[in-house]
Amino acid sequence: MAKVKNWQIDREMEYPYAENRPKKQWAIVFDLNKCIACQTCTLACKTTWTSGKGQEYMLWNNVETKPYGSYPLAWDVRVLERLGHQAWEAKKPYYGKTIYEAAEAHEKAAHFSPEDQDWMYPNHGEDDCANQVNGGDYLSLKHDKWFFYLPRTCAHCTYPACLAACPRKAIYKRQEDGVVLIDQSRCRGYGECVKACPYKKSMYNPHTRVSEKCIGCYPAVEQGLQPQCVVNCIGKIRIMGFINPPWNAKADNPVDYLVHKAGLALPYYPQLGLEPNIYYIPPVHANQEYLQQMFGPNVNQAIDAYRILKDDKVAQGLLMLMGSTDRIIRRFEVKDDFAFGYDESGDELVSVPLVEKMITRTAFDEKFGAVRNNTP
Repeated sequence: MAKVKNWQIDREMEYPYAENRPKKQWAIVFDLNKCIACQTCTLACKTTWTSGKGQEYMLWNNVETKPYGSYPLAWDVRVLERLGHQAWEAKKPYYGKTIYEAAEAHEKAAHFSPEDQDWMYPNHGEDDCANQVNGGDYLSLKHDKWFFYLPRTCAHCTYPACLAACPRKAIYKRQEDGVVLIDQSRCRGYGECVKACPYKKSMYNPHTRVSEKCIGCYPAVEQGLQPQCVVNCIGKIRIMGFINPPWNAKADNPVDYLVHKAGLALPYYPQLGLEPNIYYIPPVHANQEYLQQMFGPNVNQAIDAYRILKDDKVAQGLLMLMGSTDRIIRRFEVKDDFAFGYDESGDELVSVPLVEKMITRTAFDEKFGAVRNNTP
């Protein structure tokens, strides 16, 4: 095992291969306070990439309801059970074991293997307890009832477990954008990647007999466009860009700002050790102990920062840019109560006001001598 630097857990850790960060790293930020689980992102991905034979069950992008929903069934609970009890104090490195360090001798990463039936319930636990809590128990629950929606796709991790586990070396990470792909000409469908990925975003196709996974919509990304799940998001909760490690972070890079500068967005299950490149702005209303085990010990600071967005025009403007263009915003700025997004060459892509103007029209239009109600 090599020693690699994982900035999300603030220490070196063991990994089967030496550190080799790409020139750019694909990343998405999700604002969980705005997700309504409309599943438009799921269907946009499904109709684009997984409509073929053997892909019927595949949802490279899915939205599940926490804490009771999961796809495949109980993926997070079972991974955490394998990892065992670990502790992580705020403002300190994570000294617990990652899935690579907790692995047994015959494993590359501590894992579990989903069964076929585990993939059959993508909406299990949707919106409520779904009989997870017995009828009548709501009268005696020790905490307020809450749930939130968690959109998920491949995290295109810096230290992917799928890549580490593949005996055929069929999985690779692109240097030009950090997207993790499977070379299907080399894959023999052993399923080691499906077992090893703790997020369960590598999937086996029984028709082609090889593994498949989210490709980060790289054909679009190469053209400067954001992925399908991002541009089709009705709630405008997503922004895709390229993240730098904290020692190279740029304040005018949208993803760098949300993750490194403002501390609003956090990776999920960073203690697993993969340095995932999917980041979430935590929901302010959910149980914070639950959020801490999912997003790490800095979740309280992220929630506090979100609550005072009205006092931070830069962060507020950046969130307004989410969903405002199908192009990848490489640089942004906020000035004169407008947020501006720019492409790689510095050309302006979009500008949005921080506050929309309210226009009140009288019911009687003197110019036309007509009464108009409920019309713009």
